Parts: sequence; structure tokens; C-alpha cells
Amino acid sequence: MYQIIFNDTSAAELKELPLALQLQILNEFNALPQDLQNVDPEKFGKLERNGRKLLRYRTKEYRIYLEVVEGGLRVHRVMHKNTLKEFFYRMKLTSGEDETLQTSPEFWAMIDRKS
Repeated sequence: MYQIIFNDTSAAELKELPLALQLQILNEFNALPQDLQNVDPEKFGKLERNGRKLLRYRTKEYRIYLEVVEGGLRVHRVMHKNTLKEFFYRMKLTSGEDETLQTSPEFWAMIDRKS
């Protein structure tokens, strides 16, 4: 059993979605593997910078950026895939999603930004 912690930003992003979509996304957490240190690369992306590791989980049209913490998960962002496309465009980024994000200081600033 693990605990899922939404930070203020991710909770606000989730709250903006229609209730049915919120429930669909939350239901995805039931399917997460117990051992999140050895995740399936088909379902998860891994982003690492300066020793910090995030997982990117794709569900429906959304990307959930989370971090494994003691006893569970901390959710940093819940973003629609089109939000990421806009981010790539604004930052003029063109390579693969995970590779681009893990080298982008703007992405990490967005992850760490408080609401």
C-alpha cells in the first residue's frame, strides 16, 4: 500500500478538470505497479536531473509527473498533452518528450513552482 500526495499545483490542475475525468485519472493510480523503482518503460518515462528522478505516466490525454517518495508518490503536475506541445513550441524544443524535458531548466522550474 502506498500513499499518493498531490502538491498544491497538481491538486489545482486536477480540480479544474470535469469530475468524471478526475475520477478516470485517479483510477489510473490503482493500476500503478507496487515496485515503482522498476517500472515498465512502455507506460512510464523517466526524467533525471542533478540526481532528482521523476516519472512521467501517460493516461488518456494527460501526462502525470510524479516522484517516488518514502511510502508513496508525490504528484507534481497533471498536464494535458497539448499543454506540453505548447511548452515545447514556446521553448523551441524538438527532440523526444522525456529527453527534452529532462534537459530543460524551464521544465524543472515549472515542476518546482508553487501554485
